[in-house]
Amino acid sequence: MPGRSLTPADTHCPYCAWQCAMRLEPPEDATPAGPPLVVTGRDFPTNRGGLCQKGWTSASLLSVADRLTTPLLRNVRGELVRATWDDALGLIAQTVQRITAESGPEALAVFGGGGLTHEKAYALGKFARVVLRTPYIDYNGRFCMSSAAAASNRAFGLDRGLPFPLADVDAADAVLLLGSNVAETMPPLVQHLAGVRAKGGLVVVDPRHSATAQLCDDGAGFHLQPVPGTDLVVLQGLLHLLFAENLCDDAYLAERVDGVEEARSAAALWWPERVEAVSGVPAGRLRQVARMLAARSPRNGRSAVVLTGRGVEQHAQGVPTVATAINLALALGLPGRPHSGYGPITGQGNGQGGREHGQKADQLPGYRSIADPAARAHVASVWGVPPESLPGPGLPAMQLLARLGAPGGIRMLMVHGSNLVVSVPNSDELRRGLAALDLLVVSDFVPSETALLADVVLPVTQWAEEEGTMTSLEGRIIRRRQALPPPPGVRSELRILHDLAVRLGVPTGFDTEPAAVFAELARASAGGVADYSGASYARLDAGEELFWPVPAGVDGHPHPGTPRLFTRRFATPNGRARMVVTDHVPPSDDLRPDAPVYLITGRVLQHYQSGAQTRRVRALADAVGEAFGEVHPYLAARFGLEEGTPMRLRTSRGELVVRCRLSPAIRPDCVFVPFHWAGTGSVNQATSDVCDPVSGMPELKVCAVSIVAGGIADDAVREGAMSGG
Repeated sequence: MPGRSLTPADTHCPYCAWQCAMRLEPPEDATPAGPPLVVTGRDFPTNRGGLCQKGWTSASLLSVADRLTTPLLRNVRGELVRATWDDALGLIAQTVQRITAESGPEALAVFGGGGLTHEKAYALGKFARVVLRTPYIDYNGRFCMSSAAAASNRAFGLDRGLPFPLADVDAADAVLLLGSNVAETMPPLVQHLAGVRAKGGLVVVDPRHSATAQLCDDGAGFHLQPVPGTDLVVLQGLLHLLFAENLCDDAYLAERVDGVEEARSAAALWWPERVEAVSGVPAGRLRQVARMLAARSPRNGRSAVVLTGRGVEQHAQGVPTVATAINLALALGLPGRPHSGYGPITGQGNGQGGREHGQKADQLPGYRSIADPAARAHVASVWGVPPESLPGPGLPAMQLLARLGAPGGIRMLMVHGSNLVVSVPNSDELRRGLAALDLLVVSDFVPSETALLADVVLPVTQWAEEEGTMTSLEGRIIRRRQALPPPPGVRSELRILHDLAVRLGVPTGFDTEPAAVFAELARASAGGVADYSGASYARLDAGEELFWPVPAGVDGHPHPGTPRLFTRRFATPNGRARMVVTDHVPPSDDLRPDAPVYLITGRVLQHYQSGAQTRRVRALADAVGEAFGEVHPYLAARFGLEEGTPMRLRTSRGELVVRCRLSPAIRPDCVFVPFHWAGTGSVNQATSDVCDPVSGMPELKVCAVSIVAGGIADDAVREGAMSGG
C-alpha cells in the first residue's frame, strides 16, 4: 500500500497447513493498482520452491480495496460507521462489565480460528480464562481436526497431525489417502506422491474421480469410489481381509498393540461382498488393495502410509472412521516405523498450534487438559493467578454456538479469525443466534460476511504485517516474518487483547511483542504433551528444524525436537497403542423419497475456506467466480438439468441456488458443491449440524438433498459470488 515501507522477508503462505515457504520482496516497478510485494517460492522440505495459485497471488490480499483500517460501530439506524479505538474498546469493556454483573462470566464467549499465530491463539485462550473468566472458548479447528485428534488420542495417547516428517511420504511404497483432494487443496503435496505413483501404490478413496483420484490412473494405483458416508465400511473390509488372509504384522501387534482381538471380531462382520453391498466398492477391487497394502508393509521390508482428510472426518461417525483407519495402519505395523505411519492432513494454517495452546474448549497450553489439577496449577503459576480462578471445560463449537442469544445463554461473542456465517453448518440457525446477542465483536482485516453482522468490527493485522509462529501439518514449528507495517489505524490482536485487559482490570500479563508472548507460551507448555519449552525465536531464526515436542535442554544441550513419534513407545500409560472397536452408522440425514440425492461438499483449487480472502483476489475470483453443483450426466438427465443452468438444492435445514456443472467424474447419486461462497450459493445453509458425539465435529460432508431445475433468475445464482469478489 502507498506509504508503507517494504522489507524483504522469508516467510510462509497465509493459507493452509502446508505453510509453503516463500520470499516477499518489493516489486521493481510498483504501481498503485498492483500488489505491494512480489511472491517467490522458497526451497523448503514441504513445497520445494513450488506454490499453488493461492500462494502465488497471496500478496494481493495486502492491498484489497475494502481493507478495514478503522474500527466500526453499529449506530441506532443499524449502520456500521467509523469510530475511534477508544470508543470501540470502551463499548466492549462496558458491555463485558454489564453482562458479567447481570448474568455472570458464562454469558461471555470467544470463538477463535485455526489461522491465528501461536502467539495470538495463546493470548486469546488466556484472555478468555483470565480476563473474561469464561469457560466458553472454542475455534473453527473443531471443523477441521477434531475427529482425527480424538481418534489419535485414543489410539496413540497423542495427536500431532502427521507424526512423521513429510519426507516419509516420498519414500513410501504405498499410500492410502481417504477424504482429501490434495491435488486441488494442497497442490505442492502431489510432488511427494511421485515415488509411490511410479510404484503403482497410490490408493485414493473418494466419491468423485477428483484431480487426486486421477493420479491413480494408468497403473499408478487404485481409486475406490464409495457411497458417501461409507468410508468406515471400506476400511473395515480392508481390515477384515488382513485378518482373514493372515496379512497382518503379527509380531508388531503382539509387541506394541492392545485390543487386537476385539477389533478382529468387529472386522469379521465386514466380508468383501457385504462391503460391496453397502459401499458400492467391488469386492474384487477391495481384495486387490488389501493385498497390495500388505505386500508393501514393513512386515515385507517395505513401507506404507495411511492419510485421512476432512472428507472422512466431517461426519457424525468421524471419530470411528478415523479409528478404523488407525486400526488398519496398526494391523499393517506402520506407526513408528521409518517411512510409514498414520496421519491426518491438517487443513488450516495453524490448525495444530491453534488447539495446542489454548483455543480449544477443554485444553490449556501444551495440549494439557483444563480439568487436570496439575495442569491448572502449572499454567496458573505462569499466568500469575490462583488455579481455582480458572474456569473449567467449556463446550465444543456447535454446542457453544447453539447457546448464542438463548435464554440464560451467551449474550456477547468475540470472533477472531473465523467467518462463521459461511463456514458453520445450518448457517441460517446461526444467523438467528448472532442476531439475538447483546454484542457481537468481530476482529478481521476485511468485511467478511460475519463482520458485516457485527456490532463492533476491529481492524487487525494480516499475515505479512506481523511476526509470529505457526505449526505446519507435520508438527514443524515455523516463523512468520513481517514484510511491511500495517496500514495506519490497524492494530494487532495482541495489542487489542492487552488494551481490553487493562480496561477490564488486568493491567499486566498481556504482552504485545510476539517474541515475548512465545517465550511465555513455551514456559506454559513445559512438561505438557505439546511441549515447546525448548523452542525459541532465536533457534527458529537460526534455521533449526524443530518438530514438537521440543522440551527444554539438559545441561546446556538444546533438545533437537521430535521429527518422528512412536519409534519406541506410544504416549499411552503402558506405551502400547490401542485398537478401538468400531461399527458403521449411516449418515444422520440419509436418502429418502423427498431427498433422493447425496449432497457432498469440498474445495476448489482457487479458493480457501469461507472465501473471505480468496474471493477478493481478482485472479482467483475470475478463475472460479461462483458456487456450482457438479452432477453426473445421468443424474442431470433424471432431473432435467443442463450444463450452466441454475438448480435449487433443498434439505430439511435450508436451500441454495447454484449453476449445474456436468461431470462423469462424480457418482450418479451425488451432487458436489464447494463451500467457499456466501449468499444464495452458500452450501452451509443446507448442511447438517449433527455432530460426532466424541469430537463435536459436525457432519458437513454428507446429507440428503432434493433437486429442482430452472425457474430461478440468473442473477440469483451470482448473488453469493459478488460478496468480496
